[in-house]
Amino acid sequence: MKVRFGFTCRGSNDLPLEDFVQLCVDLERLRFDSIWLPETMLTGSFDPLVALSHVAALTERLKIGSHLILPGRAPVRLARELAQLDRLSNGRLLLIAVLGLPDPGEVAAQGVERSVRGAMIDEMVPLLRRLWAGETVTHSGEHYELVDASIDPLPVQEPLELWFGGAVPSALSRVGRLGDGYIPGLSTPQEGAEKKLAVQHAAQEFNRAVDPEHFGVNLSYSRGPLSSAAREALVQRRPDVDPENLIPTSAASLNETIDAWIEAGYSKFLLRPVEAPADWSGELEQLASEVLARQS
Repeated sequence: MKVRFGFTCRGSNDLPLEDFVQLCVDLERLRFDSIWLPETMLTGSFDPLVALSHVAALTERLKIGSHLILPGRAPVRLARELAQLDRLSNGRLLLIAVLGLPDPGEVAAQGVERSVRGAMIDEMVPLLRRLWAGETVTHSGEHYELVDASIDPLPVQEPLELWFGGAVPSALSRVGRLGDGYIPGLSTPQEGAEKKLAVQHAAQEFNRAVDPEHFGVNLSYSRGPLSSAAREALVQRRPDVDPENLIPTSAASLNETIDAWIEAGYSKFLLRPVEAPADWSGELEQLASEVLARQS
């Protein structure tokens, strides 16, 4: 498997927007594979399309990725934006399609009802793919109406892939039915192995197969024992798992965790420190020395 290491920046809760440029310069210089911007509506994340457009102009090799919220966006507008971003970056765009956070404020800010977000993404994804393939699309569905819709220019990548995350059965089924790849977060390697099997079984049900190279993981790490604030935040998200089993707290345990995920069949890693370091350039230098020799 081709092992790759990307780096995740959640936004202004990690570092000021003005310092984002230096972060991406460092990632390119150190030869990380990619930068990832998870999208939220209210909690200080950088707007992925704005920030990644800037990164595309700033760098030559670094891939640009986002956990992008689809419900609440218009399919044709989104297809056009992402196609142009892929062309301007010379085919470096990576995408994980997400529903958005379940928090009521986040859902309200999306402008959608929480109960229909799954159906909206199910209807939108085939439309995006048809538009990226150069089709002229007429569609009348539960959530979207298109009449003789097309986009130009088209993406560089053929196809422009859409990966998915999620942990509940409906999310795993969606990956098997629609996804080009799968990337969970805040899970143990054992859970990841079980979820990979569920995705593969779901794909078989729909006469599909997910490329074995297309399984990755959002992997947070810590430079030492977890702070009480970090522990509490993790417990709120995963009360059923000891935080120490989710977050490696040393360079040795980070590499052991990476080994366990590779053994579970995952080869793409999106790394993020649980708490923002005082020196981001120094943190990336240290992280590169610890993991990038694995990159193949």
